[in-house]
Amino acid sequence: MTATVPRPVVLDAPSGWRTVDFISDLHLHVSEPVTFEAWRHCLLHTSADAVLLLGDIFEVWVGDDAVTPGSFEAHCQAVLQQASQRRPVYFMAGNRDFLVGSRFLAACGLHPLSDPTCLRSPSGAAWLLSHGDALCLDDHDYLRFRAQVRRHDWQQAFLHRPLAERQAFARQLRQDSEARKRSGAVYADLDAAACRQWLHRAEAPTLIHGHTHRPRNHDLGQGLQRVVLSDWALDQAPARAEVLRLDLSSGAFQRLSPAAATDAAVATAPPAHAAP
Repeated sequence: MTATVPRPVVLDAPSGWRTVDFISDLHLHVSEPVTFEAWRHCLLHTSADAVLLLGDIFEVWVGDDAVTPGSFEAHCQAVLQQASQRRPVYFMAGNRDFLVGSRFLAACGLHPLSDPTCLRSPSGAAWLLSHGDALCLDDHDYLRFRAQVRRHDWQQAFLHRPLAERQAFARQLRQDSEARKRSGAVYADLDAAACRQWLHRAEAPTLIHGHTHRPRNHDLGQGLQRVVLSDWALDQAPARAEVLRLDLSSGAFQRLSPAAATDAAVATAPPAHAAP
């Protein structure tokens, strides 16, 4: 299977931005309060100038009408509203929260991000941003499912179902996902050749993405690399969560704990990962 090589939308970073935080794959859920609290504190108190959420922020999003008084979705909305009043917060849909709609984004004050987007600094340096799932070319079943659920007619039909029915679907999806994890199933990784094609089209040397839950840097050759974000799972053992911070002037990356990302002293710490 091949991947379409899209022309990315360009996000020009304002001159006032010094550092940007990238976060993905939190899979926020009411049953995981420690992860939620770490995300809330980090989002409200990060020392970065902007936060870019690159998908799967929610375990499953069944529609903006799930935000009802006292609901978990309403608590998430309140956090995002507060965060967006302090600094710009951007949202890119993932494979679990692609049904986040314009009503929720507007209520939260979030800026939507297309997948892919090319982030460009005032100096002209560029980084390609994606959730990453569209590049898992070996996962044929998932890509067929993805093509189906991203269609407008499928989404409209699903969103017209009763909310309780959609929430039951979400619970079943979570149970199926947990069962697959326990089975030891191996998930497909991103296709290296397709990543290089996307980067060449974007004229950027680095792809930043989530989805795989395998945080590390990959050398793609030809002076290209992909930098994989961490998932967040602080209610489980071993606990894991990581913020990727980019210094726009130097191109250096730091992998920080959520607590460290709120500490202004990290600005003087040595970079953990440098872009080529």
